[in-house]
Amino acid sequence: MPSLAPRVPSPEHASEADLVGSLVEMVEHPDYPCLGARSVVHRSRAFVHVYPELGTAATAAQLLDDLAEFARGIDLGEGFASFVAVFRGPRVRDEAHFERVLWAQLRALHEQDVQPWAQGVSADPADPHFAFSAGGTAYFVVGLHPEASRTARRAAVPTLVFNLHEQFEQLRAEGRFPPMRERIRARDARLQGDVNPMVGDHGEASEARQYSGRAVGPEWRAPFRWDPATVAAPAEPPAKGRVGGPGPDRGTGR
Repeated sequence: MPSLAPRVPSPEHASEADLVGSLVEMVEHPDYPCLGARSVVHRSRAFVHVYPELGTAATAAQLLDDLAEFARGIDLGEGFASFVAVFRGPRVRDEAHFERVLWAQLRALHEQDVQPWAQGVSADPADPHFAFSAGGTAYFVVGLHPEASRTARRAAVPTLVFNLHEQFEQLRAEGRFPPMRERIRARDARLQGDVNPMVGDHGEASEARQYSGRAVGPEWRAPFRWDPATVAAPAEPPAKGRVGGPGPDRGTGR
């Protein structure tokens, strides 16, 4: 299975530099389609953290703290940024396995999150206006892993990219989203031979269908339930500041 990412032979023992380097080399490959990811890497706005295992409650505690720090510090006035969580394990067997551990991780994050769901997005993964919330901040989550059927999703190790929902809204408001989306989809089609059938725009179909990268049918439902108490109270908007990870763009064709 061809990949743009250099192989990491023993992720559980590899250095953090090797794990991060493989991801960066993938994104910087001339054929890599996501222009947003390439931009944040080139401008050192990719904030990458390495964790032991995807899909565990133990990982969720540290990941939630790191996401909160990211949201507190980021200043979109300095340019777009993404938070990237790279995992040493598990060894992904296939796309269905990755999907299970991805959603297990998101459930564990939600169960430990004491903040209300982010304002302006739905907590129902079947809702076309759904976006994942962590620490009161809305994210579009992109999963990457070695067994992905889409080349642009085929990283050396399990990886989750948390893209700020706010930055897509900013792109839309400035009229820059549609042309960038079409350029990325054209690049992805050249790389893969076709456009990812799972892509869609916010408000048309739930973005939850895109998170794992696995092609799913209309009957698919996200294995995720939210606590209604987390959406009962209005959330305070996250503080703005500064921080830094590579992030593919939601609904653009990856």
